[in-house]
Amino acid sequence: MRLSVPGALAALVLGLSVLFAEAPAAQAAASIFLETNPSTVPAGDEVALRASCDDNLKAATVSSGLFGTVTVSPTFSFLTATATVPSSTRPGDYKLDLHCPDGKTASTTLHVVAKVQPTQGPATGGGGMAPGRDAPMLIGVGLAITAAGLVLGLLTLRRRRFG
Repeated sequence: MRLSVPGALAALVLGLSVLFAEAPAAQAAASIFLETNPSTVPAGDEVALRASCDDNLKAATVSSGLFGTVTVSPTFSFLTATATVPSSTRPGDYKLDLHCPDGKTASTTLHVVAKVQPTQGPATGGGGMAPGRDAPMLIGVGLAITAAGLVLGLLTLRRRRFG
């Protein structure tokens, strides 16, 4: 099977473009980030911050209109800290900005929702604690059935031996 000249030229150009693509630039851009855990939090709760700069051996800062400025410190190859969202915070999306020591930045969004306290537990049905159950009767019937099974089992074994 012969390969055409334009097909071979197209394969060569495609191969060279993949070979000389700039992968280190894409990796460098991905090494600076800021994450929140959880990304959605009720007002008054704590949120964990996890970040990465080019040099994770130096502390960086995270600033936001929610809690001011927080210093993220080196921990296990990342920059980490916790912050408490004030209980008076209104629900909405809030931007958090990471400021690395070398001047590079990253940002993320924290979603704050209203804190809702349920007035009572969920309606899940009667269950075992519902009134009107006759537990002693159920236990008695269960024991009677078990005893009947044992008697029938012994009679069956006895018939085999003598039969």
